[in-house]
Amino acid sequence: MGTEDQEGHRERLRQKFLKSGLKGFHDYEIVELLLTLGTPRRDCKQPAKKAIEKFKSLRGVLAAPPEELQEIKGIRPTHIFIIKFMQELGEQFLKEQILDKEFVHSSQEVSSYLRHSMRDLKKETFKVMFLTAQNQVIAVENLFEGTLTVSAVYPREIIKSAIKHNAAALIFAHNHPAGDPAPSDNDKQITRDLVFAGNLMQMKVLDHIIIGDNRYFSFADEGLIEKYDLDFLGIRRNKDV
Repeated sequence: MGTEDQEGHRERLRQKFLKSGLKGFHDYEIVELLLTLGTPRRDCKQPAKKAIEKFKSLRGVLAAPPEELQEIKGIRPTHIFIIKFMQELGEQFLKEQILDKEFVHSSQEVSSYLRHSMRDLKKETFKVMFLTAQNQVIAVENLFEGTLTVSAVYPREIIKSAIKHNAAALIFAHNHPAGDPAPSDNDKQITRDLVFAGNLMQMKVLDHIIIGDNRYFSFADEGLIEKYDLDFLGIRRNKDV
């Protein structure tokens, strides 16, 4: 493609975006637009197509490790910076939307941010959202990483962070890199332990959300948080008898 043809093609993509956003764009065209920000005078169509071929989707390209992106002919360090910057920018935007909300009252309200920030992680990561008594989000932190087991998730550290943030309520989230968000027995045990710890410290556990491949599982929606609360009350009553 000649220089004039390249410029005309890029301008058509820009005008198409300005007119109707990303509606009607192919994934490779979105990647192409990103790449042209780094090298505005070069043909970025072929590297964009190769990136989509290698990583299967726009999401895959945005989540791809830099060392794998640089293996594609035509993708330069400047391109990689722009791709990773856009990924982080999207995550930060969704995070600030959650932090700016007056209150959170359902799993759907936090699932968009969690799916974007966690679905492509290669390792299991345990995230905690700290909230006020009115369910307004105070802060969001990643506390644990790796294979999450009962022995690897420490309620003491979570409570310590909650006290630091003066939190009255908590939402937990972690990802399943394999894609299936269904909870394991270990996930259920971790959640039960955390609900018990929250009750002991008079902190309400609102939910534990597991993120899979564009899907999620909510312990609250499935009635399990309420069940663990009742289990705690039952044990406490028996001890008081």
